[in-house]
Amino acid sequence: MPSVPRPATELTADDARRIALRAQGLLGVPDRRAGVRGVLRHLGAVQLDTISVLARSHELIPYARLGAIGRKAVDAAYWTPKPDGTAVPRPHAFEYWSHAACLLPIEEWPHFAFRRRAYRARPHWNHPLPDGVYDQVVKQLRAEGPLTATDLGGAKRTSEWWDWSGTKVAVERALMYGEVVCVERRGWKRVYDLAERAVPSALLHDELDDTECLRRLVRLAGQSLGVGTRGDIADYHRLKAEQVDAVIADSGLVPVTVQGWGKPAWADPAALETPPRGRHRTTLLSPFDSLIWERARTERIFGFTHRLEAYVPKQKRVHGYFAMPVLAGGRLVGRVDPAREGRALVAKQVSVDGPGAVPAVAQALREAAAWVDCTDVRVERMDDPALREALVRELAHALN
Repeated sequence: MPSVPRPATELTADDARRIALRAQGLLGVPDRRAGVRGVLRHLGAVQLDTISVLARSHELIPYARLGAIGRKAVDAAYWTPKPDGTAVPRPHAFEYWSHAACLLPIEEWPHFAFRRRAYRARPHWNHPLPDGVYDQVVKQLRAEGPLTATDLGGAKRTSEWWDWSGTKVAVERALMYGEVVCVERRGWKRVYDLAERAVPSALLHDELDDTECLRRLVRLAGQSLGVGTRGDIADYHRLKAEQVDAVIADSGLVPVTVQGWGKPAWADPAALETPPRGRHRTTLLSPFDSLIWERARTERIFGFTHRLEAYVPKQKRVHGYFAMPVLAGGRLVGRVDPAREGRALVAKQVSVDGPGAVPAVAQALREAAAWVDCTDVRVERMDDPALREALVRELAHALN
């Protein structure tokens, strides 16, 4: 790691926590006029995932910041293109590999050129590509697109999720290369079209060199985090540590010291200009929310251990299949593993950070239930059975 300039600013741990919350849109008055698209631009990336319990993760993330926005409006904001006088309307976002599979603002297409080039130069792939299929898929999209993988000839060879057909391998490879984009989702299936039709011509290029791309993504990560260590910044768009080191001095971020962190940190200078104040959100968070992406950072800032257990064998789960952290007062005060049964939101397993957190957990559950059109909330288990009655009372009082 190269030498770091002497930090000009020292932050307390609480300063850093509040800066992080504001940077993530969870402290202060949300910009409702900008809506879901504003959330996407502000965060820089919204993670996608197939799991749907209360809702899919890309819906939960704007909900956590804006409140009970219509779920159809969320999808429309991401994928419905805006009319701009062109023959083919342009999308607001594109899907690509960032922190994971993410929705990204369309304006950032040029800055992922470094990753597209890396994929094109990749010597090994898990799925073999049959000869001629790639060119056939591109030809078919050109003639008939937009199309799903099923339209192109089938997504899978067997019922196994990983057993992709040749056409699915080809179209996903084309997406990674940047020749194809996902222009919408139908029943959660990607709808593909040629990038030359969907991406605005001013953005459709790979002209930026790797250094310029990385400098931009490091700066965006710093802005979205507010303040972070090298590891935090690298993790946001899944960069390598040496890639961050190569550009961070020229990224516009400034070195700071955070009490108790024990590692050098960098901050968005705009985040240091005014104290982070305002209304705190009380809400359930998606396990894929960018506030809690990096486990070590979550423990460092909130003293909270976060782990998605959906892929852990049931008998080994501690907090549940899709345990959602509860944010209240700028702290992570508990977890809820939710489910839906008819018009009831079922809290299958709940843990709270003491009796004082019960009202906040009840509020978060009530608001989430209303958002997904549930008229009742039922609590099954709590880590502390003595607090279950208190939570049930809080819920009953609010729902009556």
